[in-house]
Amino acid sequence: MSEQVTVTVPVAKVLAAMVDDPHGDHYGLALIKATGLPSGTLYPILLRLENAGWLRSHWEDVDPVQARRPARRYYRLTTDGAARARAALTRLGEQTRPAPTPRWA
Repeated sequence: MSEQVTVTVPVAKVLAAMVDDPHGDHYGLALIKATGLPSGTLYPILLRLENAGWLRSHWEDVDPVQARRPARRYYRLTTDGAARARAALTRLGEQTRPAPTPRWA
């Protein structure tokens, strides 16, 4: 559970969507809509984040017939994952901030 996470742009999109509600349960389709990522990109990211200990997941306890939809797998940031996500997003923001214009320019 100590897998290193490389914060690429797609990973940052997932983390940003989850950090907005760090104690909430997030499911795939909602994350797809929030991030604009296709499922083939999103789910491997969620698996990597879970293997690294940044998230936990669980299946919804629902009767699919009664709910008229399949059960959802929910993902939630761990306490450590939320802290790491915020730090990674802050670092990414600092790295992408434009350099200040020199006074002599």
